[in-house]
Amino acid sequence: MDHDVIVVGTRAGGAATAMLLARAGLRVLAVDRARFPSDTLSTHQVQVPGIARLSRWGLLDPIAAVTPAVPVVRLDAGPGAALEGRYPAVDGVGALYGPRRTVLDAALVDAARAAGAEVREGFAVEELTRDTEGRVTGIRGRRRGEGRGRGPSAGTALVAETARLVVGADGKRSTIADAVGATAYHVRQPATFACYTYWSGVDLPIGEIHVRPGLTVPAFPTNDGLTMIAIFAPLADFERFRADPAAGYLAALDRCGDLGDRVRDGVRAEPYRMAPDVPNGFRAAHGPGWALVGDSGVVMDPVAGQGISNAFRDADLLAAAIVEGLDHGGLDDALAGYQRRRDAAALPVYGMTRSFATLRVSLAQRLLIAAIADDPAESSRFLGVLAGAARYDDYLRPANVLGRLAGGVTRRLRRPVGKCVDQPAVLG
Repeated sequence: MDHDVIVVGTRAGGAATAMLLARAGLRVLAVDRARFPSDTLSTHQVQVPGIARLSRWGLLDPIAAVTPAVPVVRLDAGPGAALEGRYPAVDGVGALYGPRRTVLDAALVDAARAAGAEVREGFAVEELTRDTEGRVTGIRGRRRGEGRGRGPSAGTALVAETARLVVGADGKRSTIADAVGATAYHVRQPATFACYTYWSGVDLPIGEIHVRPGLTVPAFPTNDGLTMIAIFAPLADFERFRADPAAGYLAALDRCGDLGDRVRDGVRAEPYRMAPDVPNGFRAAHGPGWALVGDSGVVMDPVAGQGISNAFRDADLLAAAIVEGLDHGGLDDALAGYQRRRDAAALPVYGMTRSFATLRVSLAQRLLIAAIADDPAESSRFLGVLAGAARYDDYLRPANVLGRLAGGVTRRLRRPVGKCVDQPAVLG
């Protein structure tokens, strides 16, 4: 075999997997049809657990040097239901970052190379190779745009590379997953569409998440002094929205307190980006000679901002399984364990994401937000749930919600009559 592992796709999940495997001493080839740095559709918030992994991998400092930290966020679910708090620390890291994919993906690719992986940019995989028993043994592909001819296959001559395992990390429309016939499960139909762009000169000292009926709007700082503001709205409204994105986008922001006014005081820095293709579901994580990671294996509506953190988590799990399996001669068993661990970790986040994708906030949730808004510790715990650091379903158990509501009432009753208590201003 030419390599121990070939990784197809070198963005968040693929580059992280290649880096971790190379650091473990494996011979790794990582390929991607893109060249880096390059952009891709992404709301690019990396939640605190994902940032903690970047820190553990030694990659946070260069990203933090050019990307603002967001330790405080304001969640505004409408009049009377807003809170502001700090994210709880995970492994000593207590802030979210929103690096552009031009920054994040390039840093991961560089780290994979530095660890010893061979990274081929601008390389398109055209097919998988298999042995007589059907086990995947490698890839065939070519560098793009370097030879004669036209079309997607134009480039150098077709080359073959072999490996003990091929990892598909090529996104939600994974050609590797399709080629191996990976079984899909927990599939749910798309519910939302996203539209986002970047602004300069917007007053946004902290992160903001606005939730209204049929609308979710995250707003976070990113690189180069810009602010990324996205809207998530029902997919059924997309055709009407796309007829005039600028008008629809600003009308949505006008539903979020003074956010629309603040945006109009700034300058739009880039075109609107629209994403109506937001599938939801799991694929089988492994089979004879292959495995999947990142959106290739589990894809979720981006409304919860969990995709990059999920990819990092699964890269950690997959790399550990591959090293164990190759070292001890039980790769298939180790990969089966990876799928079990991946699904156990992803399903609670998937449930939270599906809830957010309904674009509704129940009365009980609004009451909960109002009840904990004056409790910094509880607000921090709740933001940790939204960041994926604690289980959403556990926090929203009826007994816990009732306890938080009762606690809010008790604190209010204990306040001296006439005493003014500072609380976050309610937008909207």
